Amino acid sequence: MSYRKGVVLVLVAAVLWSLIGLALRQIEVAGTWAVLFWRSAGMVPVLALWVALNAGGAILGPVRRTGRAGVLGGLGLVLAFAGAIYAIQTTTIANAVLLFAASPFLAAVLGWLVLGERVRGATWAAIAVALVGMAVMVAGGISGGALLGNLAALLSALGFALFTVMLRWGRLDDMMPAVILGGVFSMLVALVGLGVTGAPLLVPLRDIVTAVGMGAVLLALGMALYTLGSRVVPAAELTLLSMIEVLLAPLWVWLVLGETAAGATLAGGVLVMGAIVFNALSGARRKPPAPPMT
Repeated sequence: MSYRKGVVLVLVAAVLWSLIGLALRQIEVAGTWAVLFWRSAGMVPVLALWVALNAGGAILGPVRRTGRAGVLGGLGLVLAFAGAIYAIQTTTIANAVLLFAASPFLAAVLGWLVLGERVRGATWAAIAVALVGMAVMVAGGISGGALLGNLAALLSALGFALFTVMLRWGRLDDMMPAVILGGVFSMLVALVGLGVTGAPLLVPLRDIVTAVGMGAVLLALGMALYTLGSRVVPAAELTLLSMIEVLLAPLWVWLVLGETAAGATLAGGVLVMGAIVFNALSGARRKPPAPPMT
């Protein structure tokens, strides 16, 4: 594959992911647990087909080979997926996606603590700036009534970071089998959550179709395209290209729904985005980062 085709695939993946927030805004009745279940139910078959096509028809073998790293990474994705859905349902899209974007910095810290990976001085500086930006956004959420949504977004970013670190710990070159585990675990956890809260699984058909389509098309197809493109696009460029998702997600809901961002979100977001750009341009990435998967 040529570099140009790889860039196009990554950009298309970022555009698909940027539509997830708008899709979640179309959910009328389903709560976090129901959306988590149906979205995962749409995602898992598509990713299973992808793995089978790339492994000569085998699915269970590649999933088993992920081992403990795949299980722990899959559990991290449960936190990431559930936190992202709740965050988008309770705070602005801009707030949510900008906080999700901090995941690579959390992964750098976790990699340092868990794996003993060296973090460059430039990355520590970027982390410090990003922390200030996140603090500004979370503080704005206190006055805006979206504190829980902001905290859920941070937990989601932490879940993505855990997934990324587990991939490195297990030296897993292919993340798709671990994502399948994350989808299966998400469905199981969602059923438990529904049972505990008494919320319905059988929500209106419109909500089910929206959630399943979100998982099968926006999330799973986006991941497949990103994976293909990441094979020929340098890691630092992947980071910058993926930021298209962060820029477009608030734009879609503003154009379609008239949803705007608060001043604290814009101020904190500038700091977070600036930190990401600086970190990428300084060459901090040595491997392609795991995608945001909101």
